[in-house]
Amino acid sequence: MPSSEKPGAFDGILCPFQPVTDPMQEFHIETPEQLDQLCARLRGSPWFALDTEFVREKTYYPQFCLLQISNGELAASIDPLALEGLEPLLDILFDPTITKVFHAGRQDLEIFHLLWGRLPTPLFDTQLAATLLGLGDQISYGNLVKKVLEVELEKGQARTDWSRRPLRQVQLRYALDDVVYLGPLYLRLAGKLSELGREHWLDEDFAQLADPATYLTDPARAWQGVKGRQHLKGGQYAVLQALAAWREMEAVRADRPKRWILKDEVMIDLARRQPTHKGQLEQIRGLEPGFIKKRGDQLLQRIEQGRQLPREQWPREKAPPPRLTPNQEALTDLLQCSLRLLAREGRITHTALASRRDLERLAAGERDLSLLRGWRRALAGERLLEVLEGTLQPVVCGDGLRLRQPPPC
Repeated sequence: MPSSEKPGAFDGILCPFQPVTDPMQEFHIETPEQLDQLCARLRGSPWFALDTEFVREKTYYPQFCLLQISNGELAASIDPLALEGLEPLLDILFDPTITKVFHAGRQDLEIFHLLWGRLPTPLFDTQLAATLLGLGDQISYGNLVKKVLEVELEKGQARTDWSRRPLRQVQLRYALDDVVYLGPLYLRLAGKLSELGREHWLDEDFAQLADPATYLTDPARAWQGVKGRQHLKGGQYAVLQALAAWREMEAVRADRPKRWILKDEVMIDLARRQPTHKGQLEQIRGLEPGFIKKRGDQLLQRIEQGRQLPREQWPREKAPPPRLTPNQEALTDLLQCSLRLLAREGRITHTALASRRDLERLAAGERDLSLLRGWRRALAGERLLEVLEGTLQPVVCGDGLRLRQPPPC
């Protein structure tokens, strides 16, 4: 690779942007009549780009405030707060013949699942595609538009309160830009994936985004998201699990942020000290007297529930990688070198494929790794297994390293 060429800078992707339709027709939808007219024009589209605007600073669930959509010929912002419902649009949103395009779409898809109990498929996520094409790991929409389409997007409305009305023109412009450029991104990235024979490599990732189970919350696993839990040990984890499950259910019931119910640091302190009566609760920093009076008994019940959990049922953090032998440490170094070569060959960053810890686990004999699934296996995992088996190794070729079959011993 010439030194001036950037990894992932594929010909045919990075070139000046020409709008699909010039000028793009743009609409703001606030009435049922406008929505019906929009739906009539969207029907039959092979794809459309989707984005949502929402707020959730004061709620557990996201508050849906705006839906943006574009099929390359028109772009529209749809105001769900001004409309009684979006029923005329639902047949189009869930039409299985239309590809729905998102960028980092998990939160947008969560809203679909929350409101309608189903997800729009088939779907395509440009952030995932950008990773596979070496354009950046978890790259933002604005940076991807700049890198691929050479367009600088306005950033000034990122902190907008989308629930307030009326929306100003500058806010609507910002919102529409989230889908106006998403379609051209999709066409270029999907085209390049097809050209490279990688069009199905993201099927597993897209299937996970389209799986309703991805958006279901299990209170029994809420403890895994509590900051500071790594400082606990043994049965303290059982108490934390009970407290975190209670907090999750209370937040859902009240539709309030979890931190408003009970802060992480307070739960950690409760799990560590395990008070048995309200007098001891009063010694916990961050627990107000009114809260103790109203919910103290519930906290004590949950703490006792955790204390009574049998040892064999205590939740545990994922086991750290085993301590490596000197030989396994050397194998990890060899895998790291090989991974960098494979990443360069695939024109992708090596960190998008695997971390050092992943390689340590691989060297120690583990095989249940993301590196050995889906596109990562196709791009690197299979050949790293060959490195471990001794059928491939880095060798000096000319002025660089290559993976080659080793000479006979």
